[in-house]
Amino acid sequence: MKLDRIDIRILHELQKNGRLTNVELADLVHLSPSPCLMRVKKLQQVGYITGYSAHIDLAKLGPTVTVFTEVTLSNHRQNDFSRFQQAIEKVEEAIECHLISGGYDYLLKFVTASISDYQELMERLLEAEIGIDKYFSFIVMKSAFVKHHLPLRTLFPES
Repeated sequence: MKLDRIDIRILHELQKNGRLTNVELADLVHLSPSPCLMRVKKLQQVGYITGYSAHIDLAKLGPTVTVFTEVTLSNHRQNDFSRFQQAIEKVEEAIECHLISGGYDYLLKFVTASISDYQELMERLLEAEIGIDKYFSFIVMKSAFVKHHLPLRTLFPES
């Protein structure tokens, strides 16, 4: 499916507010409601829209710690990467995992209840022998901002 400007606008608006009614969305993207709904359903069927979720204010729930972790693996065969990724995906506190070029292999983002919980988690991962050679932790002191949407109109201006 080739996306056009209207599809990009639909995706842009839905990622900003997934609770928009079809009528509100149609108005924002300058379509009538019926064609707008058909486009949204098509975007869902084809897999451009993979789901909807609520953004949670963690600070209101209680104290947490966000930690970015650089991980270097001991070995670099394809099965080493697969084993590591499969193990990390099962860790609920690991909310992002990126294979990176540069001086280390992965950049992970963890959210835990405390620094000691993070350290215990890392000790369990080391004991699990999933291929971690070394890791470096960067504790977030304050998040200046966190965006929950992608710059679709900038990335795909002529779509």
